[in-house]
Amino acid sequence: MKIALHGLATLAAVPLATACVALLPRTEIEIPGAWTSFDDARAAIERVQPHRTTAGEVRAAGLDPFTNPNVELLNYSDILRRFPLAGSNLTIDQGLRECFDAGKRCVGYSIDLKHTDRNRVGPFLLDLLSFRREIQTTGWTFNALVLTVGDEVVYSLYGGKPSISETEKTVEPLGPLQDWNGSGLIK
Repeated sequence: MKIALHGLATLAAVPLATACVALLPRTEIEIPGAWTSFDDARAAIERVQPHRTTAGEVRAAGLDPFTNPNVELLNYSDILRRFPLAGSNLTIDQGLRECFDAGKRCVGYSIDLKHTDRNRVGPFLLDLLSFRREIQTTGWTFNALVLTVGDEVVYSLYGGKPSISETEKTVEPLGPLQDWNGSGLIK
């Protein structure tokens, strides 16, 4: 009889523990854009071909700073600050050289996108009482630069992190006595 009651108590605790995990905080950071993944953004930028794509086509593809809040319009001075060695004797990409030679006629579009999810995982009671907290962060970041001279794209480049996977663990042996909302009963 004792075994049967113990088994029933265990079965009843599983749904309760599962429901409690759903009570742990979750944070989602998203800089909204036309793309829902790193691969979507990369594919869009790879379709931008220097000396083939027009500035109008770039804007129509969602890289318009006047309609997309994630796109920054760069003037010639902004572009030069991103490439401090522009005037040196180093060999640089032909498209960059065309931009530098064009001066004020060179316009840039900078794109920065990010999507991250922060989920608290682990035993609910240990997290609630501040004994042990584990946060898993997943997501991606993407950035790109497109330079135009007149109505012609002369340069494009992209980068970022296709996949973010981080785990942050905090252990406080004294739990709520160690740090109570930052006031800390014991420090």
